[in-house]
Amino acid sequence: MTDDVLIVGAGPTGLTLAIELARRGVGVRIVDAARVPHRESRGKGLQPRTLEVLEDVGGTERVLATGTTRLPFRKYFDGKHVNDTDPFADALPTPDAPYERGVLIGQWQVEQILRDRLAEFGVGVQLGAEVAEFEQDTDGVTAALADGERIRAGYLVGCDGGRSRVRKVMGVRFDGTTEETQSMVVGDVRAEGIGRDVWHQWFTSDGGGLALCPMPGTDSFQLQASPELDADGEPLPPSLESFQRIFDRYARVPGVTLTSPTWLSVWRVNVRMVDRMRVDRVLLAGDAAHVHPIAGGLGMNTGIQDAYNLGWKLALVATGQAGPGLLDTYEEERLPVAAWTLGVSTDLYARVLEAVKEPGTGIEVAAPPPMGTGYPWSSLAGPAGGRTSGDATVLRPGDRAPDAPCLDASGNPVRLFQMYADPRFTLLGFGTELSDSVGKLAAEHDGLLQGFTVDDDLRDHEGHARRAYGITGPALVLIRPDNHVALFTRDPAEVTAYLTRIVTITPKE
Repeated sequence: MTDDVLIVGAGPTGLTLAIELARRGVGVRIVDAARVPHRESRGKGLQPRTLEVLEDVGGTERVLATGTTRLPFRKYFDGKHVNDTDPFADALPTPDAPYERGVLIGQWQVEQILRDRLAEFGVGVQLGAEVAEFEQDTDGVTAALADGERIRAGYLVGCDGGRSRVRKVMGVRFDGTTEETQSMVVGDVRAEGIGRDVWHQWFTSDGGGLALCPMPGTDSFQLQASPELDADGEPLPPSLESFQRIFDRYARVPGVTLTSPTWLSVWRVNVRMVDRMRVDRVLLAGDAAHVHPIAGGLGMNTGIQDAYNLGWKLALVATGQAGPGLLDTYEEERLPVAAWTLGVSTDLYARVLEAVKEPGTGIEVAAPPPMGTGYPWSSLAGPAGGRTSGDATVLRPGDRAPDAPCLDASGNPVRLFQMYADPRFTLLGFGTELSDSVGKLAAEHDGLLQGFTVDDDLRDHEGHARRAYGITGPALVLIRPDNHVALFTRDPAEVTAYLTRIVTITPKE
């Protein structure tokens, strides 16, 4: 039996991709070398754009119920309390952006939510399945597991982390640097005798630091700290005893005991990315393709957004609805995002190291700019419908598609994001005079396109949709399955031409 897609690695990236494929009817198999799911906090934050992505795949409601969006930062300097701040206190949702701030949540909890969602499609993770080798031919990929099992699939996607076996077998470059002298110890511990209502951040005039972040839905804290050094100035390996000494040195709070470690690790500054994200039928996503400093909390988010970009394209190709040339646009769109992420996170990390030397400042200086705002450079960005693309305030093809509150045909509240949750392209026709064209296009491209006429199927009762999309007259707006604008037009033939190109796009040389 041949699966359409084999996913190697069941972290947030691999699980998101598996859901995207499964909800489109693609035969997917997902394997992971771990014998049991981990329970480590690791990457612990989801950005607003990632919440939009997870809403589309059916996970955001569960994420919000598990994590928290409000946790003040409490800063100390040389053992003294300096201030409490909430860097996102003034953030408010808007009609076009429903998630005004990120969510603090452990990575293991995100993975559990995604595993549960994937199970609703009848797909489970095959644990204890380590891919040792694979080879590909013109018809597919054959992977050999460490226990001797062989798996045949049409495509293979490596979502197996920074030490990716898939990447190594592919033979792509992983360019960048690893800074061995800059490291941090991290782990999950209980801390008896300290409050869980703030994110504690201790810094000292000699440049050291410690942070204890209470993880929602648990009784543990994530600890991040400068490493303890031995007599020769070399970092000591992480241990509960070392964590306690570090806490006592930086926090200077008597009577607090660290116990019950469930994760002990070392983080080093790695800034690396691949030169290619695809070699024929084998692709990479997430940390397997790019790693970077932790500042800004972009790692898990970038991986999930990789998967969201790849999912609909791979589904069309794997099921024969589009040619393999469509997969070229995955690397075209996501490789520049990986480079941007490396640059931003490296800059933010440097800013944090400098900022914490001043009393009252903390990791809030690492707040990143918005993620996932679009791919205006992409070959999939169609006509702009007369818009002035040089004006940064004008929504362009390739940009993230905004949300907007509307009313359905029965007068019930509905959001555009709810309509976009369908795995197909979405066509919005602004103006009742386009109703027939929208209906005809949806019928002609059944299975690939759904259509709605604003002021007919949907009522833009407060004008938010028109303002968000810059619509002043009759217009057709095509939205990609990953909720980015494909094109603006008034000509139905341009919609047909765009969709025809999607399914017939030729591979690059």
